[in-house]
Amino acid sequence: MTNELIDLATKVGMALQAKRLVLATAESCTGGGVSQAVTEIAGSTGWFECGFVTYSNSSKAEMLDVSPALMAQFGSVSEEVAGAMAEGALANSNADVTVSTTGIAGPTGAVPGKPVGTVCFGWARGDTTHTERLVFQGDRQAVREQSVAHALRGLLRFIE
Repeated sequence: MTNELIDLATKVGMALQAKRLVLATAESCTGGGVSQAVTEIAGSTGWFECGFVTYSNSSKAEMLDVSPALMAQFGSVSEEVAGAMAEGALANSNADVTVSTTGIAGPTGAVPGKPVGTVCFGWARGDTTHTERLVFQGDRQAVREQSVAHALRGLLRFIE
């Protein structure tokens, strides 16, 4: 775990505590990396509910209620699915706020319009959902680390 991720996770924890919010994650390409980062922080039991690692489309549908039709229409790596994942984590947990990741960490998996490094993010709280799509550079590990960091940075912006 890098110092940057520990620092970001600490700031997320402080912000969640200050606002009395509880977090859940819904992760695909990061494979639980966001959950790992936040649970590195002592006291995270006070503000972290759970993490869903939904790597397959069927797990996204079964655990997070993401519509198979939505995944077929936009692809599992899309802002639409990232938003639905974040909303599904909110609906299927006791959390107040959620973050989701879905992407192509590589080295394979690229499709037209979605190169390796494409990652979509979702943040949900109440009736508000925000999504983003970014393309990161580097190998599989670099893409995943950058994705975890961006998910945490986005979470800070979303809850403050």
